[in-house]
Amino acid sequence: MNPDKSTLEDVNRYLIQKDRERIENYIERKQLRMEMSPTGLWFQVINEGAGNNISGNDIVTFEYRCDLLDGTEIYSSDESGPKRVRIGQTDIERGLDEGLRKLRSGGEAKFIIPSYLAHGLIGDGNRIPSRAILVYDVKILSINNN
Repeated sequence: MNPDKSTLEDVNRYLIQKDRERIENYIERKQLRMEMSPTGLWFQVINEGAGNNISGNDIVTFEYRCDLLDGTEIYSSDESGPKRVRIGQTDIERGLDEGLRKLRSGGEAKFIIPSYLAHGLIGDGNRIPSRAILVYDVKILSINNN
């Protein structure tokens, strides 16, 4: 028997609320000063950087560290080198794309990305587990406007 749409919506709201509670507990425990965007991305801009904000179609190169809420490092530029992405077109987490748009060249920030803005129920098939909330620390190295 397949659940009806209303049941699926209720489950989804419940999962989003549980993610939010876990994120808020993490922020309180770490004594962070973060804001939440309308989509549910949590962010703290540490250094705004200079120049224009990153926007769609820009090619952005940045250093990063991506952890789970428990502090387990998943990926980092120390391991694989800086990441280079085209905003709005590269296959990165929706929450990371949104967060990068808040920065400028030289900008630094912390993002907490709920699972529904990251890899969702599936994970990435490699290191990111199902329903993982991701913590990104990023520093923008360069922006190429096209």
